[in-house]
This record gives sequence, C-alpha cells and structure tokens, in this order.
Amino acid sequence: MRTRLVAGNWKMHGSRAENGPRLKAIAQAAPAIAGVECAVCVPFPYLAQAAEALAGSGVALGAQNVSEHEPGAWTGEVCASMLADFGCRYAIVGHSERRQHFGESDRQVAAKFGAALAHGLVPILCVGETLAEREAGRTGEVVGRQLEAVLERAGRQAFAQAVIAYEPVWAIGTGKTATPAMVQEVHALLREQVLPQTRILYGGSVKAANAAALFALPDVDGGLIGGASLVAEEFLAIARAAQRKD
Repeated sequence: MRTRLVAGNWKMHGSRAENGPRLKAIAQAAPAIAGVECAVCVPFPYLAQAAEALAGSGVALGAQNVSEHEPGAWTGEVCASMLADFGCRYAIVGHSERRQHFGESDRQVAAKFGAALAHGLVPILCVGETLAEREAGRTGEVVGRQLEAVLERAGRQAFAQAVIAYEPVWAIGTGKTATPAMVQEVHALLREQVLPQTRILYGGSVKAANAAALFALPDVDGGLIGGASLVAEEFLAIARAAQRKD
C-alpha cells in the first residue's frame, strides 16, 4: 500500500521570523498523524532554518527547484548535491510556474528529474494542463507528453523513487478546484504509465475543506499544497484528511 504524502510548497513566501512558529507547529504535530508522510518545500535561503527546525521530527525537507547541472560555472543555480548536503529528501521539478514564467521545457524538466535522482533526492514531477488545453480536450495529450519526456530519459523504473503531482494550471492559486471525477480521470491515466507503487499527488487549491473528498479517490496518494501550507493548522488539517479510513 502506498504511503500517503502531503507536501507543502511555500513558493516565494516566508521570512525567518514567520517561518519559526510555522515550522515548530508542523514539527510538533505532524508525527502524530499516523500513516501520512509530511514534507515542507521551502525557498532556498531558508533550507538551513527548516532543516534545524524539522530535525528529528520525521517531517521531510524539500526544495522547490533544482538545477539540471553538476557543480560548476552556473551562477545563480543550485545543484542537487547542494540540496542533499542540506538534508533535503525531495525536490520539485517542472512546476507550472517554472514552465510558464521561466520557460522550462519538457526536456529540461526531464534533465532536472535525472539530476535529482542521481544525488539521492526524490523528485516530485509536476504535470498539468492550462484552461485552454482542458477546454480543447487536450488534457491527456498534455500530461502524457510531459510525463513521456521523463520516461524517455529516465525510464519507467525511475518512478520507483519518484513522485508525480498532477496540478491543473487553471486550478493553482485561483481558488478553482477540479472536480473529483476530473482528478481521478487524470490520475488513472498517469497510473497506467508508471509503476503501481508510484505516488501520485493532487495539487490545485487543495484546502482542509476539500481535501477529504480528493484523498478518497483511488489513485490520489496525497497532495502538493500551495497557499494552504503557509498556515500550519490548515496544512496539518489537510494531512489529517489524508489518513486512510479503511
């Protein structure tokens, strides 16, 4: 049985003063949520603070991005070995904001996926369609193409050590959420392409109020949580909703 995962993506939010109480609350309460792994993906400058605050709690540390390059003359980049040095377990790759605003291609995302794996990190591969692509009936084509780029480079077996997050672009930060039927349809398509043990998360305006319905779907193994992860109690409530009821 796949262990549920609830990972918070803080995006470009936080300060040392804000982070302390939030991390402390998560570190104290998350271990009591049986059967659910929690992770926090913080901005690069706060990795050390988060690593210290989460030490010994069982809450995993993650980064929001990773370079595809090995150490070298790549000013401004952060490579996978550096993240591993900070104790990161996870690295998000291919988030829609990286694809949309920073021009990351499917090929580049696949390279980042491979770099993360090569240094013992667990990549969280984000896939998802825009509203125009959904309305054109191209959801399966788009997420299939994004996944196929990684499969071609890393192979299906690589997904024994990876996570997928389906994030419909039109539901990220908009307050809109895909219906359970929409979510299950895409997760089932993804499940056919990877290994049975691969965890597939849903992300897209997940809140405590809708988490239980989403996590009850057979092919949803947790969530990649954006804005709601910035409020410790909301994030913890989502994690509790991920506990299996059977």
